[in-house]
Amino acid sequence: MQFLKGIPWKYAGRKVLLAIPLIFGVLTIIFVLLELAPGDASTKFLNPDFPPEVKQMVIEKYGLDRPAFERYLLMLRNLAVLDFGRSIVHERPVWDLVADALPNTVILSLVTLMVSYPLGIVMGTWQAIRQNKPDDTAISIGSLLFYSMPSFWFAMMLQLFISYYFSNWVSGQIDAGHLPAFFSVLDFDVSGMYSNELIIAMSMDEPWTWGQIFSNPIGAWTERFPWWWERNLSMLHHLVLPGFAMGMASSAGAARYMRSSLLEVIRQDYIRTARAKGLSERVVVLKHAMRNALLPIITLFGLSIPFLFSGSVLVEMVFAWPGMGRLIVDSIFTQDTPTIVACFFVSTLLVVAGNLISDVSYAVVDPRIRYD
Repeated sequence: MQFLKGIPWKYAGRKVLLAIPLIFGVLTIIFVLLELAPGDASTKFLNPDFPPEVKQMVIEKYGLDRPAFERYLLMLRNLAVLDFGRSIVHERPVWDLVADALPNTVILSLVTLMVSYPLGIVMGTWQAIRQNKPDDTAISIGSLLFYSMPSFWFAMMLQLFISYYFSNWVSGQIDAGHLPAFFSVLDFDVSGMYSNELIIAMSMDEPWTWGQIFSNPIGAWTERFPWWWERNLSMLHHLVLPGFAMGMASSAGAARYMRSSLLEVIRQDYIRTARAKGLSERVVVLKHAMRNALLPIITLFGLSIPFLFSGSVLVEMVFAWPGMGRLIVDSIFTQDTPTIVACFFVSTLLVVAGNLISDVSYAVVDPRIRYD
């Protein structure tokens, strides 16, 4: 309850209201850019050998022959009721496509956040404590190296060196009897979300109905638990390389921010006062300095939420991860306007949510900050 009292509710409400024109503005720009692009969706996914009447039928079915302003008003109407219609290419409701892809990107982003920020905060704190020491210099060089690497290039290098050379070396050591069979878990997968064998088994399996679950809940759980466990283990195994590829750059950036912020805080007068009272260096750093030093990290964390959504595009393409990144790229290539608009609508919401989380967290971490 104390946490809820620190949240600036009026400020959060104003930010949410201001987000409405922002969303409309972003989607208007996206719509205009799509209209200025040559061709339309029918020229992207229809075979050129199709009869002209088939192409005309598709154009009329999806309203591609209507004036641009009329289609823009239709987009705004759909946005008002959160219904973006059907995908032109996939012949499915757009929200079904987003519902399939968004959880996969959220999983990848959460794994990246859970790894990158704790690691970055620890590295940055250690660097600030060990300023100008050899380990501080080594971590700084490594952080700059990983931070400057393009994510797609780093992802491909991981595929080459970790999954090919390292995995082959591990397999050879296991076959030679130098390593136990348990180390086969280091043979990381580089494509997709599940193993091919599991995908085939999942496609052949018949899902439980709600009636079966309510009539026999214990049987449903005991029968499905091994299947659920195998499915999630396979997903975690496929998450290692894309999560590492995205997380290293984020942790490097967080470490640099944490180092500079903590160095600035520990030079303040109240830190010298705490030391003069005889408090241990551990208490001074962790209890008195860390709270204020974390404020820039909170800003970085909030901005990382939409960045991970957009930055995952290339990584998802490299690792064939079925998330929003692949959906956006495929939709842009085919000029599938309803799907593109829905994807950028979700992306804009994440930008607003990230900034709102940063601002609200400021007031929670530092009670002196007030927005009202």
